[in-house]
Amino acid sequence: MEWINKRVLVIGAGLSGQAAVRKLQRLGAEVFLTDSKVLELLAGVEDLELDQAHLLLGSVPEFGLINPELIVLSPGVSPKLSLVQIAISQNVSVWSEVELAMYDCPALCVGVTGTNGKTTTTTLIGELAKRTGRPTVVAGNIGVALSGQVDGMGENSIVVAELSSFQLEFIDKLRVHVAILLNLTPDHLDRHGTLEAYLASKAQIFKNQTATDLAILNWDDPLVRGLGPQMRSRILYFSPTSFLQDGISLWHDQIVYAEKEKRTMIPIISPKELHLRGAHNLENVMAAAAAAKALGLSWTEIAEGLRQFKGVEHREEIVGTYEGVLFVNDSKGTNTDAATKALLAFEEPLVLIAGGKNKGLDFHDFMKVVRVKVKSLILLGLAADELEQAARDEGVQTIIRATTFEDGVEKAIAEAVPGDVVLLSPACTSWDMFKSYEERGELFKELVRRHYREPI
Repeated sequence: MEWINKRVLVIGAGLSGQAAVRKLQRLGAEVFLTDSKVLELLAGVEDLELDQAHLLLGSVPEFGLINPELIVLSPGVSPKLSLVQIAISQNVSVWSEVELAMYDCPALCVGVTGTNGKTTTTTLIGELAKRTGRPTVVAGNIGVALSGQVDGMGENSIVVAELSSFQLEFIDKLRVHVAILLNLTPDHLDRHGTLEAYLASKAQIFKNQTATDLAILNWDDPLVRGLGPQMRSRILYFSPTSFLQDGISLWHDQIVYAEKEKRTMIPIISPKELHLRGAHNLENVMAAAAAAKALGLSWTEIAEGLRQFKGVEHREEIVGTYEGVLFVNDSKGTNTDAATKALLAFEEPLVLIAGGKNKGLDFHDFMKVVRVKVKSLILLGLAADELEQAARDEGVQTIIRATTFEDGVEKAIAEAVPGDVVLLSPACTSWDMFKSYEERGELFKELVRRHYREPI
């Protein structure tokens, strides 16, 4: 593609948008950047080399004033935006930022998507990939824009990318050599509208795979398994509940790899050796192990890497045990399925802090699990009324409302007794009170540690 003086409009001035601008500038394009926020609310934008004519902030500019030849979308930008719809109607190319990042990158690409477990699996694969000795970067939806990480990577390099449905909506030629779809449950329906549209966005990760590539699919998820017959690539299934004659699954308390044709079954590791708790984390481990084998690691090397992995921040992260109470930060549990899996990971009595901004999800099935697993439910945020109504409908007994996040943490501490777990797993986004789930999780940890002096 000829980039010199090509007119490109980047929509969204967050980390991904800024990284896209810098890459386009290096390529020689004429770059325009727009965002509904004003400059004072956009950290880092003032450092971009854009004059006033190319920095269009605070409102949506007229398409005809720019006449872009290409639009690059940041993940949070809705495809329903007028600029995007006009571009599509005029056959102007619309790319996700990840498409721009990888279009000229010869590295092997491992991509991870799914409703839940993406960050844990991506991080774990990144750690395993580094054991190959090949240059490796981990980026994407994990919090590091891909465009700012992959320049200069060669054919021997590995890119491990967490890819959200938003990022996958507008890919063109992006080829993911090892593509993982972990699971699919209702999420982001406020953007995608239907579960079918959400699945279609996720399935874009396989769009440009060839017969030499690998698709890693969750056998236990019927929506994911149903994609198998459509694949042009090789397929490897994993299952934490059923033994697979071909794939990675459990056999007598061992994670094993089996090949029916070769009549082989290789033990990899016992779940008891893992730091990660919960059945859902077996999905993440199995998918990561499959990807690592495709990168050339032996099963022995993979097992050693799995033993050493202790998880990621804000995903069932152990804050500490204080006066006999275990505190766990699962701020990344931003939907009901993720929060449900967090609840099921613990046998101890739970004090749950939930609430925030809903993403169009129904809470009733979640509250059926809360009724069984949770002794005290602390509710806060914009979705508190919805959560409380669903909780009462499903027979949850102890429901406590909090006025602020700080109030919620204090009330959770007051409810807990030695042997309990205080779990922050909100089942909602953080956007009503925080900039991100990370900020919410950090405040939770700070408030807990501030309340106590030293962990026991």
